[in-house]
Amino acid sequence: MSVKISPSILSADFANMGAAVSKLADWGADWVHCDVMDGIFCPNFTFGPPMIKAIRKHTTLPLDVHLMITKPERYIDKFLEAGADIITFHAEASESVEEIIDTVHRHGKKVGLVLNPNIEVSSISKYIDMVDLVMLMGVYPGFSAQKFIPETMEKISQLKDFIGERAVQIEFDGGVSVDNIAEMEQRGLNIAVSGSFIFGANDPKEAIKALKFASKLVNG
Repeated sequence: MSVKISPSILSADFANMGAAVSKLADWGADWVHCDVMDGIFCPNFTFGPPMIKAIRKHTTLPLDVHLMITKPERYIDKFLEAGADIITFHAEASESVEEIIDTVHRHGKKVGLVLNPNIEVSSISKYIDMVDLVMLMGVYPGFSAQKFIPETMEKISQLKDFIGERAVQIEFDGGVSVDNIAEMEQRGLNIAVSGSFIFGANDPKEAIKALKFASKLVNG
């Protein structure tokens, strides 16, 4: 079975966001990845709950909301009310990690932690039994179309071993393409985030199909 594809709308046309998001299901996407940045935790500013609420009206796909913000506990309720289905955040940015996890679960939604390239897998050991997924970054957060950091590939295997028999999924964001997705799945990947590879393609639908086909090769 191929990995789930979660296109990052950070690479979509912001002037036509509704139209872009509404096409994702037809293109074969599984989730919609929303990068939320506050300009403090990482060097860029994107959008907040109002954009999530607006996007929610244009798709029935799960909204995969990645919070790259300081003290995300201040805004969790707002993102959940706006329509987020999956919320991932960085433990080092929060003073209330367990509180966030509990809040998201109380709303019946999924929650995960995110590891930047320089953050060790073992750093989240105390939370691994509480989360639904862990997302690994193949680049440093801030901007789309960054160059993939090859060393992060090994972290997928490390995380897979660390998770063991737990029902925790592995997501990867940054530099995913047809050239590396098969190896990522072989190492244990479940969900791939892809932005510029999809939205920068002449035919985004074919780009998603190509990613899914490439990931299936590992099982062929």
